Formats: sequence, structure tokens, C-alpha cells
Amino acid sequence: MTAASRSDRSLPFAAFLSTVFPGLGQAVKHQFTRAAALAFVWTALWGALWATWRTAGPGAAIFFFLMIVLPWWVIQAYDAFLPSSDPSPSLRKTIRIVLQRAHDIRFLGCLFLLTAVLDLYIIVVNPEYALMVFCAKPGGVLGFLVKAQSPTLHVLIGFGFLRIRRWSIMLYLAYAAFGLLNATANFACVGYGRVRTVFLLSLLGFTAYVWWRRTAFHGNGSAGPGL
Repeated sequence: MTAASRSDRSLPFAAFLSTVFPGLGQAVKHQFTRAAALAFVWTALWGALWATWRTAGPGAAIFFFLMIVLPWWVIQAYDAFLPSSDPSPSLRKTIRIVLQRAHDIRFLGCLFLLTAVLDLYIIVVNPEYALMVFCAKPGGVLGFLVKAQSPTLHVLIGFGFLRIRRWSIMLYLAYAAFGLLNATANFACVGYGRVRTVFLLSLLGFTAYVWWRRTAFHGNGSAGPGL
């Protein structure tokens, strides 16, 4: 096999190295300046994450990690995975490929599955927790069903996003509309709450992004030529 043909192949080992430590896979591909820049950004992000934890608490730090650090971590690992034959590689090109192949939608699907696990954990370890719905906290069987709908919908949306199914965006939009109405009603009844505010802002951001990327769902579960 010639060097040219090898350079046209994807590099899962380089992606694994960049997953372990950002920039390491790029260094293996002899992209040393790029590797140093990624390592520097990685260090800066962890510094920002630590500062967020110290100043705003663990909840804000987890949110920052999921919304900023983790997507960047995944993108740079995918950048290391791509063939090294491009004479002028850049993260901009990598992001363009990610969008073309709808990997960003799949990433959101993974986030929904992760939040489903977290929701289920909260329900199990805090059986007395009652979810507020339009200013009321139903108990008993109804209260359990209200709580159970969150992980259930997150699993369905997550699976649909991973498979790029058209029904999943409709399900998500219905879920988002209910969430926005419910959060607005709860604001009117009980006023400001940090968790409630973060949920509302993140829901608005997610919904705006999903709507912007709605054309990715026009296919039949295949938005691009593989990885």
C-alpha cells in the first residue's frame, strides 16, 4: 500500500489518542502546530471549567462541560479520525463535515440518552421528589407518571436523533413546546429559580439549534456518507 493511499484512510487510533488527550492524535499525524494549539485550548477549557466550578457551583460546571467542553473534545477527536491527505486541514473543515454528516444531531441524541439516565437516577434515589407541572406538584400514581415521562421522552428523542429519524424532530418540538409553556407558568407562579432558569435558557438554545438543523432530518436516517 502506497503512502498516498494510507493518507486517504481514516485513523481510528489517532482519534483514540485525541480522546485520551486532545491534540495527541494530530501529533501522530505530524500536524504538530495543530496539536499544540489543541492542547493549549484544552488546557484553557479545563481552567475555565475549574473557575466555573469554584464561582458558580458544580451544576453550572456540569452544564459548561456538556455544552462547551464535551462538544469541542468530540470534534477534535473526530478531526484526528479524518484522513491526513488534506493539504490544509482545519477545524472549520472538520465542523463542515460534521454538519454534512449530521454528527452534531447524533451528539445531541447522546446527550438526551445521558440525561435520561440522570433523570432515572434522580427518580430512583429521590422517590419523594415531585416535579412541578403548571404550578402544581402531583403526587401518587399521577406524580410518578409525570416524572417518568421525562426519561421516557429523552430516550425516544435520543434514539431518534441518533438514527436521524424525521419523527424525532416532531417529537422534540412537541416536548420543547410543553417544556417552554410549563417553565413559563412556573416562573409566573413561584418566581426566579436557578435550575428553572438554566433549564429554560438551555431549552431555548437547543430548540433554536435543532430548528436551524431541521433539514438534516429530511433523509431516511442517513445524512451523510458514513463516518
